[in-house]
Amino acid sequence: MTKFTDLALDPRVLQAVTEAGYETPTPIQAEAIPHALTGRDVLGIAQTGTGKTASFTLPMITLLGQGRARARMPRSLVLAPTRELAAQVAENFDIYAKHTKLTKALLIGGVAFGEQDKLIDRGVDVLIATPGRLLDHFERGKLLLTGVQIMVVDEADRMLDMGFIPDIERIFTLTPPKRQTMFYSATMAPEIERITKTFLKDPAKIEVARQATTSTTITQALIQVTPVRKDRSFGDKRAMLRALIRAEGEACTNAIIFCNRKMDVDVVAKSLKSHGFNAAPIHGDLAQSERMKTLDAFRDGTLHLLVASDVAARGLDIPAVSHVFNFDVPSHPEDYVHRIGRTGRAGRLGKAFTIAVPSDEKYLKAIQSLIKAEIPRGEAPEGFEPSTADSRPDRAPREDRKGRERGGRGRDRERPVKAHDEVAAMEPVVVALKAEVVEEAPREERREERREPRGDRNDRRREGRGEERGERREDRREPREERGERREDRREPREDRREPREDRRDYRRDRDLGPSVIGMGEHVPDFILRSFALKAAPTVEEVEEAPATGTEG
Repeated sequence: MTKFTDLALDPRVLQAVTEAGYETPTPIQAEAIPHALTGRDVLGIAQTGTGKTASFTLPMITLLGQGRARARMPRSLVLAPTRELAAQVAENFDIYAKHTKLTKALLIGGVAFGEQDKLIDRGVDVLIATPGRLLDHFERGKLLLTGVQIMVVDEADRMLDMGFIPDIERIFTLTPPKRQTMFYSATMAPEIERITKTFLKDPAKIEVARQATTSTTITQALIQVTPVRKDRSFGDKRAMLRALIRAEGEACTNAIIFCNRKMDVDVVAKSLKSHGFNAAPIHGDLAQSERMKTLDAFRDGTLHLLVASDVAARGLDIPAVSHVFNFDVPSHPEDYVHRIGRTGRAGRLGKAFTIAVPSDEKYLKAIQSLIKAEIPRGEAPEGFEPSTADSRPDRAPREDRKGRERGGRGRDRERPVKAHDEVAAMEPVVVALKAEVVEEAPREERREERREPRGDRNDRRREGRGEERGERREDRREPREERGERREDRREPREDRREPREDRRDYRRDRDLGPSVIGMGEHVPDFILRSFALKAAPTVEEVEEAPATGTEG
């Protein structure tokens, strides 16, 4: 049997592994570490929980033992799809590199850029990051990837599901072509295989287990829930979840409950709390500090139930998880393998329950087709009480109420006879008696007698309102002719009020200045009235005979 001492690792790394309590490597570690130490590209495919993180962390620390990092130029790069997985890789690096002087930096979202920039400026040997935050630092000019010697992509298929493939391809183009590349995943989708052919050079393909297989240490069970109505399925699934947890009793030391949607994570966690369970939610919309706090509480045992979305389905290493509950059947069959892989890790036994409703049949078929096995059917535990069509027994189902009211599906059901029904039944008899009393007359004449002209009806309606009120209103109002005469008396004729145009122009706007002056009149200035004698201009002869007054110069 191969041991870690047979893998040519750095003595300082071996010391850290021994202190962590490991002696024998897992199959993926025993086969991947020798190829990685030679600098060859590695494509590792193994089911979750088999130690893939250590299979690239240990050789990376050994290869980076010689050399020194430069500012803003990391020597190695590890890409992870989620913040939690990146933080877990950083924790593994701290455990195995504690006897070395290698430095690391963790670049994830939800953390301020300032602290991360300080670490990068000092220079780091290992850079662990999510693709989005890594590109943010690069675009801000704080990071250069031209010094990367080793590049690792962890959970590559999860990168595909989360839409990180374009970012991964761009990051590859930013790194030098001469580098060592390692891909690790539990499943290998066709798109991931295309990328490996593009960016990996003659990789050592290591497949220690068939793709998308579940561990034999996990006991699986499928619990079917058939609600009375479709809108009752969510409540019935919550009741089934509580019954399963109570049925497991003390055997359920802790558990992860997976939901497909973030809003369902919050609802299920709140429902469990209201029924006395120690539960807390974790999903991508929560703050990073709150997510890490919740995860730490689950690891140290202070939190019993962790209600999570698929953010916790990939790569999280929590060895002591005893149970996994799939509150929702995953829509992607690969997620089922990763979800139940949170339990039964490192040789421990675990249980995985999946709650399904009739609409989940197509997803179950896809999962069973992927794992090449049928999920064993389980029975509902004692204490499970499915909801009825109506929680109040005194009320009939909606379909019956609708049928009685509108004459629908409940038309043939008997109903009690009420008082107004008896009156309605006697109406034909009363009508017949009235017909005998009324004289026979043509239908047209009777109709004319009942109907009166529209004008008469209007007159009667006005009379009903009260004629005295109308008379008082008429007394107050004057005839229109008289009101017009009074208005004309108050107003002077237009011709009398306005002066003729030829008279008005003789007056100024300021009447105190007297009448306006037309022409100059008596106001003509004196210098205009003076007469001047004009002197004739001198002739040419007179000019020539006149003595010269100027001097020659």
